[in-house]
Amino acid sequence: MPLFITTGCYTTTSAKGMIDSPSDREKAARGIMEAAGGKLHSFYVTTGETDWMAITEFDDGADVVPALLVVSASGAVSNVKTVRAYTGAEFQAAQEKAGKIASSYGPPAK
Repeated sequence: MPLFITTGCYTTTSAKGMIDSPSDREKAARGIMEAAGGKLHSFYVTTGETDWMAITEFDDGADVVPALLVVSASGAVSNVKTVRAYTGAEFQAAQEKAGKIASSYGPPAK
């Protein structure tokens, strides 16, 4: 099944809430991902441009969208971004396919 890496930032309101009443954010992430039909592989609090990262598995990219809509609509997070992740084996298969179809494309300029 496809893997997705999602990152985001906590809002100021969320930060205040976590200080006032600490909670297990991994448990919360797991709950919404499973409710949407996916699986949470891992959840990390991060430093830098984003505050958290989740690695999830869903049957299809469209299946992760409802979970992210719920999380974003809550007002608890902002700057949510999701990318599809490919395993080494998946990327090797893509390279092999590219080699087979390369001759069918003509670039606009050489």
